[in-house]
Amino acid sequence: MHASPRFDIYATIHKALRLFMTDTLLGLGRLDLDDPQDLAAGLAQLDALLDAAGCHLRHENEVVHPAIEARSKGVSQRIAAEHQEHLDTIAMLRAQAAALRAEPVAAAAHRLYRQLAAFVAENFEHMDVEETRHNQALWAAYDDAELRAIEGRILAGIGPQEMSQWLRWLIPALNPRERAQLIAGLPLGARAPVLASARSLLDDTAWAKLLREAQADAAACA
Repeated sequence: MHASPRFDIYATIHKALRLFMTDTLLGLGRLDLDDPQDLAAGLAQLDALLDAAGCHLRHENEVVHPAIEARSKGVSQRIAAEHQEHLDTIAMLRAQAAALRAEPVAAAAHRLYRQLAAFVAENFEHMDVEETRHNQALWAAYDDAELRAIEGRILAGIGPQEMSQWLRWLIPALNPRERAQLIAGLPLGARAPVLASARSLLDDTAWAKLLREAQADAAACA
């Protein structure tokens, strides 16, 4: 008999971040510098990614790391130091993006692309440490109800605009079961607009699978 999987506070948000990062990197790599609209859209998405990355690490610094340190002293120190490095890199990327916006030349575009690629690569390794070492510490110290309460404190600090941005990337990043669980966990009044957003983000097959999962959940609760 297999034990039920533990609640993973990192899993879904990291899926969204990975998709957001790779999609933005792909966009930068194919920027058409002779098309002002394409340039503006690519740099706007980079701005949004950097905003999201900064908010994400702030939530972890303010909520998750204190929870880890309260019961596993020193475990979060490495990641906390990397978070400061990430803030420095985010500031550098913003400056490089501003320079490209002011003077769209190929050398600057390729430099920004490479710098973002390095940031993404480091973040992928960073997130793996959180999903392994940090989760081990959290699972040893807290039960799932306590972990959900920790996540609840993070969610309570996310405003509507930031939440809308996260949902834009969460919905396509998750598998059908995870999508249905995400929507089922929303307040009733928020589900219809999120479903409408999901329909615009998913192809017909993915949308049909989401509906089937949602209907199965409704039937199980009936």
